[in-house]
Amino acid sequence: MVDFSSKVMSSLLGDKFIHSGEVVKLPLEFVRQLSIKIQQQRPAWRCDKVMDIYSGCALCLPNLTSPALHQATLTPPLCIEIKPKCGFLPSHKHVSKDIKARVCRYCMHQHFKVASGKWKRRSLYCPLDLFSGNKQRMTFAVRHLLEEPQNNFKVFKGGQCVYSCKESSDDPPDVNGLLHHLRPYFLQGNNRTSSHMTNKAILNDFIQVLVNALLSERGDGGAVTDRQEEGRSFCEASLFNRERVGHASQGLPADSVLFRILQTQMLDTLDIEGLFPLYRRVEQHLQDFPKERSRLQVDGPYNEAFLEKVQKCRMEDDGSVESAIAKVHQYCVAMTAKDCSIMVVLQPREEEEEDDEGLRRLRDFRPSPFSSSVSILDLDPKPFDSIPRQLRLDQKIVSCYLRTGGALPKGSRPQHPSILSAADREECTLLFHPM
Repeated sequence: MVDFSSKVMSSLLGDKFIHSGEVVKLPLEFVRQLSIKIQQQRPAWRCDKVMDIYSGCALCLPNLTSPALHQATLTPPLCIEIKPKCGFLPSHKHVSKDIKARVCRYCMHQHFKVASGKWKRRSLYCPLDLFSGNKQRMTFAVRHLLEEPQNNFKVFKGGQCVYSCKESSDDPPDVNGLLHHLRPYFLQGNNRTSSHMTNKAILNDFIQVLVNALLSERGDGGAVTDRQEEGRSFCEASLFNRERVGHASQGLPADSVLFRILQTQMLDTLDIEGLFPLYRRVEQHLQDFPKERSRLQVDGPYNEAFLEKVQKCRMEDDGSVESAIAKVHQYCVAMTAKDCSIMVVLQPREEEEEDDEGLRRLRDFRPSPFSSSVSILDLDPKPFDSIPRQLRLDQKIVSCYLRTGGALPKGSRPQHPSILSAADREECTLLFHPM
């Protein structure tokens, strides 16, 4: 895992975003007690995965929800965790169902999750809006993450989770509780008082700070990549009105975290349907020649040779097992990027404070300046043998969406007006004046 993160994903995503960690040894008794202690806190759908209590090894990573660079102040750092998911549509020529080239995997998967009972309500978040680089669409996407966070959006304050969503919960997330935590951060330096700043204004400012952090550049490059010509950056299931964008530029700054993630995701050029025949070619070869598994680096090692296979894989298939395994490697790396998490740490700062290396002041919004640092987590390698399961899941998701026609069971749609609007409702007063 350390090699995959530090030697493969770090090169693709940018080492400034990656914390590869280090392997440490732990007493077996400590691991056993830890396993028992956390079992009750794990979500039900994770309990079938058992902690390995016999290896005596663990991966040591920094606690990004409460970073070491934080200096004790009255306002501890905020940390937002986002699982952005896949930010593009597959090509028509590699999919058997046309709907896959029109509706993104995440939006279709929401219908399947509601139908199977994993979530009570559908999230209206669409990853293609977040990855668009257009601030209107990105703001729209973050608002829907806030409304129905599921396991794709969490907010931490001083290392403690203050906003998330419990699986299969009937209750909507506690936006008012989140507002209570956010209010002090957005009153600083604004000449605003608690009575004059509405909940809606606080949420809007919070979203703009987060969007700016996701778009911020961490290097010298200033290029913006235009995605309009690709025709794969709009999802038909998104509720965002394309006409609101008009001819505005679409694209991400080339050194932003979202751009690096999207580029790595797009190593999947074939979709699972186009890749599966290549997987079968490798699988058959390994059945005939089991010792080839090592030479083909099916399970690693994750080194420069592996990275070169991923980066220099030819588009055309020459029919060889080497060509097939290179495409499989690309796909598995792309799957890791599709399943990663972004951690955005926000720390209010005083105007006179000097810029620290690796931090950036976000100036183009109303609230007081914030320092931000962005990291990418959850970069485990995806196993070769998981590909058949991924194909079966893909087929189930598409079949469910086509069977329901994109319709949802009654009660599974988010409540309207949105909980974000409802949070501000108590502050709206209508005054009538005599004439």
